[in-house]
Amino acid sequence: MRLFKTKYRDRSGRSKTAAKWYIEFRDQRDTTRRLPAFSSKAASEELGKNLDRLVSYHVATAGQTDPSLQGWIADLPKGIRRRLLEIGLIDSERASMSKPLSEHIADFRAGLESKGNTAKHVEATCTRISRILDGCRFTYWPQITGTKVQSFLNGLREGEEQLSAQTFNYYLGSLKSFCRWMVKNRRATSSPVSHLDPLNAKTDRRHDRRALSTEELLWLLAATAHGLPRAKMTGFERAMLYRVAIETGLRANEIRSLTTASFALNAIPPTVTVSAAYSKHRREDVLPIRPTLARDLAAFFEGAEKGKTAFAIPSESRVAGMLRGDLASAREAWISDAKTESEREERRKSEFLVYRDSAGKVADFQALRHTFITFLANGGVHPKTAQTLARHSTITLTMDRYSHTLKDAEVEALKSLPDIPSGKDSVATPPDRVEANGQNVLASCLAQNGSFRDSGGDPVRHRIEPEGTEPDDAKTPQSTGVSERSREAHRAIESSSAPWRNGRRSGLKIRGLSSGVWVQVPPGPFRNVCVRVTATSCGPCEPTASPAFSRVQGAWDHEGRGWREREGAAPPGA
Repeated sequence: MRLFKTKYRDRSGRSKTAAKWYIEFRDQRDTTRRLPAFSSKAASEELGKNLDRLVSYHVATAGQTDPSLQGWIADLPKGIRRRLLEIGLIDSERASMSKPLSEHIADFRAGLESKGNTAKHVEATCTRISRILDGCRFTYWPQITGTKVQSFLNGLREGEEQLSAQTFNYYLGSLKSFCRWMVKNRRATSSPVSHLDPLNAKTDRRHDRRALSTEELLWLLAATAHGLPRAKMTGFERAMLYRVAIETGLRANEIRSLTTASFALNAIPPTVTVSAAYSKHRREDVLPIRPTLARDLAAFFEGAEKGKTAFAIPSESRVAGMLRGDLASAREAWISDAKTESEREERRKSEFLVYRDSAGKVADFQALRHTFITFLANGGVHPKTAQTLARHSTITLTMDRYSHTLKDAEVEALKSLPDIPSGKDSVATPPDRVEANGQNVLASCLAQNGSFRDSGGDPVRHRIEPEGTEPDDAKTPQSTGVSERSREAHRAIESSSAPWRNGRRSGLKIRGLSSGVWVQVPPGPFRNVCVRVTATSCGPCEPTASPAFSRVQGAWDHEGRGWREREGAAPPGA
């Protein structure tokens, strides 16, 4: 590489030295090249060194560009970059990195429009992208970093705007789609934001919708049909609009596109067609409608010109207000229909027909579509059929987002649970201690003073001997169906020669069932009694020298009726 300045003669013939430095170097084909550099010698020397690096890497990697020079290439003047592109040291992909992001966004917008996306979607997507890039002060592609993007979006969430998690994801998704487009069109090698994860929108829902109940729908349609004009529509027109939305699941923009020619009311079955230009997934949709709705629509359209707009639905901003007003009117009518003042007061406290309930869920126009799909799910319609009618791309969206569980369905679902005993037969609240004469006492005390009674055992692990059955004197816990571990504990106690101390054999450690152990109480009114208890303290009878045993879960009497658990089943001699 050689750095020099050229000389030339001006008009008067005087010799002059050029203000800019020039660089002479050999390219990847070993051809001598000259490039104008900068007026600064240091900057020109830096340019020459980077050109040598660029050529060396290009030769060593068979045409690749040094990744560490990407930012430098992006910052080069257009003339130098264009010259390097002509020489072949950089490709068109690298050259596009120096193109301003505003020009890339314009190309991206054109690509979205060519795919048939709606003007609203294109504008919203490009606006979000431009806001992020401007907020982070990104001018060229190499300047984009995931860290800065994350910080900017977090600032929007924590600042005055208080963006929801869903809106955060919309912004991030728009930028990611732009970066993927850059990579797909070979304007970049990789996306700098592909590693950024969206937020969990379920933890920060701001506008969740709810499904209306059947009774709410009936009151809404009846009150609206007899209501005053609103949003330049009569009450009857609004009621028919709501009914079409509820029985077809069509979105507001899709209904706005319908004409009288969109309905085939005499077909079998009757259908309504949404053209691909207005369908959300850009495909023509032909949906069946119920015969009763077809009959009422035929009367509604009677005398109308073919091709006339079916519903004079207002703009998107006014639709929500229109439905909110009709909900309020229907609620007032429902409250006024109460027979007594106390009933009216109760209705005022309820959330029947409210726009926003206590959970923050709203009943806007899109909620009518939610109601349609929820009724399909609750009516036992196959999930795949519900997905087809909802025109969703995945079954997950249909079932997770739109299948709101109604209260009636919840109550009906509880009926499938098995019957569980109540009262003294219930195992929900077993007694913690055995009581004798109103005092909490130990198992050993119960056996010695003859006050033994059962405290509720474990009916799953142990069989209750039928009343009147007299077991053999030699019968052991083995015959009751208890676990092998319990039988081993019983045999260990029987064969143990350890001395008795405070109602247990000292030094004898036996691991029993999950909730207790087998111990043998000293001889008393009931000889040779084994009880299964838990090792916990037990009130005034707690020994001072060793742990106490309480909560007798059952007893085996070798000379009585076997394993006893239920309250009131006292052993012989009690």
